Amino acid sequence: MSEAEDFARLMRALKERGGLSYGVLARRLHTSTSTLHRYCSGDALPVEFAVVDRFARACGASAAEAVDLHRAWLLADARRRAGAARPQPVPRPAPEPEPAVTAEPPAAPEPEPVPAVAVEAEQEQEPAVAVEAAVVVGPAAVAGPQARPSRYRRRAAVVAAAGLAAGAVAVALLAVTGPDPGAPSAGPGPGGGAGTRGPSGSAPAGQTPPEAGAAPPESGTGSAMGSAPPPAPEGGSATASAPSSASPPVPNPGRAPAAPLKAAVRSHVWAAGCDHAYLTERGPGSVPPPPVEADAPAWASAQRAVHAGSQIVEVTLHGTGGGAVVLEGLEVRVGARRTPPAWNVYQMSQGCGGGLTPAAFAVNLDAPRPLARPVAGNDAGSRQPAPAFPMRVSAAEPVVLRVEAATTGCDCDWSLDLRWTSPSGSGTLRIDDGGRPLRTSAASGRPVYGYALEQGRWAR
Repeated sequence: MSEAEDFARLMRALKERGGLSYGVLARRLHTSTSTLHRYCSGDALPVEFAVVDRFARACGASAAEAVDLHRAWLLADARRRAGAARPQPVPRPAPEPEPAVTAEPPAAPEPEPVPAVAVEAEQEQEPAVAVEAAVVVGPAAVAGPQARPSRYRRRAAVVAAAGLAAGAVAVALLAVTGPDPGAPSAGPGPGGGAGTRGPSGSAPAGQTPPEAGAAPPESGTGSAMGSAPPPAPEGGSATASAPSSASPPVPNPGRAPAAPLKAAVRSHVWAAGCDHAYLTERGPGSVPPPPVEADAPAWASAQRAVHAGSQIVEVTLHGTGGGAVVLEGLEVRVGARRTPPAWNVYQMSQGCGGGLTPAAFAVNLDAPRPLARPVAGNDAGSRQPAPAFPMRVSAAEPVVLRVEAATTGCDCDWSLDLRWTSPSGSGTLRIDDGGRPLRTSAASGRPVYGYALEQGRWAR
């Protein structure tokens, strides 16, 4: 059974147990009935996990069933990506037919030699013929089936001699003057065109030397134009750029090992899939209706909105190597604290709820030193144990971390540091909002608006 069929089997089992029709589930998932039917029959696969998560909640899946469904979706999605990345065979061009060789006609008798002055005058009168003669001087003209008259051969000889003389003059000038000292070299500098360094290691004029202790640029992040290989050491061969078995490359002691983890971060997770609030300076007349959870990042970016009061961040982790990785702990870093802006609060729902409260790590951003504290969850009356470190994660066993941060007194920039250990080493994985810090602001005392569906507008 393939990964996609296994995922579809789990979806059908949850749907049959939940007793909901395709139409009811499609409305709850904000998708069409035909699309949902294709998911359950194995003809299609959801592009994002948000659809799978809402499906599991709507069908009342337990925590273990949700994890199994998530694992099956990850494996099926990885198989789909691998199939899309497989290179297609390149058709070979058909061999060109060889030109037919005809018998060469007898050469015309050589006329009397023409003086050089007459040749030069003839070239001035017919420049187009001289260009044509220069074109046919190459090997293609020699291998052609027909020979040129002697008049063309004499003009070709004159043009070829002029070209050789010009090349000899250029080589002589280059040998006398030497290379241009201001020309950039093809050394291993940034962008493949940095200037050369002097014997003392200083940067050439017009360039700023790197800061002390700065790490060298990684080889995998070069410019799109590429860079030339580094120059050979003095006295060495120009082909000694590849490391040999006798002299292995020396590792950089200041560079941490690459994390054998891949993290997918969702920073706009709503409680129960519908309950959330945003803070924005725009008035209710210029704010569009609330979106669904899947469209929340684009909606919040267009409104320049900030998470109001609390924020839920969900991190899906899976290993990228063959071995397992141990997650040691989670640390909270608050980069900045500002006074909360006096903006309006917009509720995404007038009230919703469900029987599932996932276990998570709770973070109080107002604390002097915030900590990620594990909190137990509730699934329709049954208690879910609180998450606890250490955790084990691999390519076949993903882990989902849920962090709920709250504040009542600051506009905070924050991020998470996940400590990990593997057989190849240990390190820290930064979790943020696509390279930028996460941002959550207090919203107490601000005007609160809800969207009235019957009136089609925001109202207090």
